[in-house]
Amino acid sequence: MREVTRSVKAPADLGTVVIGIPEGTDLELDVRLESVMDGVLVTGTAQAQAVGECVRCLEPVTADVVADIQELFVYPERAKAAAESGDDEDEVYELEGDLIDLEPALRDSVVTALPFRPLCQPDCQGLCSECGARLAEDPDHSHDIVDPRWSALQSMLEDPSVSDETKES
Repeated sequence: MREVTRSVKAPADLGTVVIGIPEGTDLELDVRLESVMDGVLVTGTAQAQAVGECVRCLEPVTADVVADIQELFVYPERAKAAAESGDDEDEVYELEGDLIDLEPALRDSVVTALPFRPLCQPDCQGLCSECGARLAEDPDHSHDIVDPRWSALQSMLEDPSVSDETKES
């Protein structure tokens, strides 16, 4: 058994469309490598700061992410046996000589630990659908827009004492 704590640079595309770990930022890994019968069991955590946008108002968002990692990296002969028995190849990580490519397992763990819908504040009201104004800055923001389907009824609300000639001028 061997425990390793190391800071590494984050690989590219470690995230989703709205939030992710920027490429090249520090990613703290704290992993334990254990020799088991089928290969090497890797368990531990990855910590980093994710950067993205609020899904409601598009303001910048940062979030501390801690992802648990637990994957078995099998010896090549075990990987072949697993493939022959019908196991899905994507689920089997294989040792490459004495090396472990931790990136696919790291990517699986970190991306699933990211917030699905990141928010700048839990009560973020978002943007106005008409003009794009931030509703948090102006809570009384509104537009007086009449639905065109109801426009024929608008004439009923107008003052009947005003003649058509007065309206035009």
